[in-house]
Amino acid sequence: MRLDQKYSGNVFILSTDDYAASKAVIYGMPMDYTVSFRPGSRFGPGRIREASVGLEEYSPYLDRSLEELAYFDAGDLLLPFGNPGRSLDIIAEYVRGVLADGKFPFGLGGEHLVTWPVLQEVHKKYPDLAIIHIDAHADLRESYEGEPLSHSTPIRKAANLIGGKNVYQFGIRSGSREEWAYARENINFNPFEVAEPLRRALPELAGRPVYVTIDIDVLDPSAAPGTGTAEAGGITSKELLEAVHLIARSQAKIVGADVVEVAPIYDPTEQTPITASKLIREMLLGFVK
Repeated sequence: MRLDQKYSGNVFILSTDDYAASKAVIYGMPMDYTVSFRPGSRFGPGRIREASVGLEEYSPYLDRSLEELAYFDAGDLLLPFGNPGRSLDIIAEYVRGVLADGKFPFGLGGEHLVTWPVLQEVHKKYPDLAIIHIDAHADLRESYEGEPLSHSTPIRKAANLIGGKNVYQFGIRSGSREEWAYARENINFNPFEVAEPLRRALPELAGRPVYVTIDIDVLDPSAAPGTGTAEAGGITSKELLEAVHLIARSQAKIVGADVVEVAPIYDPTEQTPITASKLIREMLLGFVK
């Protein structure tokens, strides 16, 4: 697999053609085969990139510009439609190479299951890995209707891999009774809110390698209707940006990130991919040093 190959022509604003010179690598994971409600997130990465052309390169929050950061956008990885197992293997292979080259992996989903192979590869490089998971859903099921490969299971798989006390969840407001019981017992579980509990938790992560995964449905549907499993009662885009800036200014060592579950077909206003693109700008500028 060629790491410097562009798999599609659509790229995030100001991305470089020079893979070797890049500090970060954006890659799309256009998979939505296991979603439990509305499909369509496989079109999320492409639409986020298209929306990014409306961004200013400069972040007034961080006083930094995308012009100051070299990052490569590989486009969307070529995943075999309907084959989740093989698709996850392809994602893992690509991320393994990105990490071997010393670059920051930044994934665009796609359903949340695509985070699982990424976490496995990041954990191989950073055995003391911690995860910040910002989402409306716990994603702590062992299986969904008998299927362990589901967008409802990636964080449970991660907890089994790295230990639940290395998983920090924020904004959760949906899940089964069993998931909530498991989370309260085994996870650093912060339901409903994001910024304030994150502010309290970040000192515990000082100096540690941390992977950040954000499901766009942590936002209230009024702010981001374009997602497969929208949940009322979410946070504002302002609070989500505040959370990203808290992480960026913390002493944690951010070693990878993703934004998932943007399903543009459900948002004719395009506010969801527009919001996601701004979120990604702030994450790039805040996390990639």
